[in-house]
Amino acid sequence: MSRVSVPCHVKSTVALQVGDMRTSQGRPGVLVIDVTFPSVGPFELQEIVFKNYYTAFLSIRVRQHTSMYTPAKWVTCLRDYCLMPDPHSEEGAQEYVSLFKHQMLCDMARVLELRLILRQPSPLWLSFTVEELQIYQQGPKSPSMTFPKWLSHPVPCEQPVPLLEGLPDPSRVSSEVQQMWALTEMIRASHTSTRIGRFDVDGCYDLNLLSYT
Repeated sequence: MSRVSVPCHVKSTVALQVGDMRTSQGRPGVLVIDVTFPSVGPFELQEIVFKNYYTAFLSIRVRQHTSMYTPAKWVTCLRDYCLMPDPHSEEGAQEYVSLFKHQMLCDMARVLELRLILRQPSPLWLSFTVEELQIYQQGPKSPSMTFPKWLSHPVPCEQPVPLLEGLPDPSRVSSEVQQMWALTEMIRASHTSTRIGRFDVDGCYDLNLLSYT
């Protein structure tokens, strides 16, 4: 399926502090990133692609256009999606991630704005975020191919014209030839090889005898 990149503006991250801000133990454990689309109208989101950077869990909220008379509302479309199986280890910490619309909890049509909520509960990492964020919508459908009428409705096969029209039936000819062959064999078998010898004398013919025949 084709996809088209959607121009977007990624706002600066907003950190939500976890712990006592007056001590060194306090650190931001949640980041919020808003993504707007100033140059496009409401669209149907197809895919979200980004590179993770030590974010353990991701939630996404989407602001959708409803109608001219109703203000757009925020809906949670992804909740606590795991990017790192163990927040305290580096597995998945810098992987590329693709999220598709069929993975979302709601319909991704008429999108106006996105809000990414990043969580990292482990104190081992000094910072976390997502990088190289790209948003895609479905591209235009390929035009349907049209075929000529003669290809769509092929002419039924016609019966071939007999090439031997007007000639005798081959099976009848074969039968008659077989009978002639059998008759020839019978004549050959009854034919004697003995010389008749009516007019020969010692292997010679007498002209007087031949003249009377």
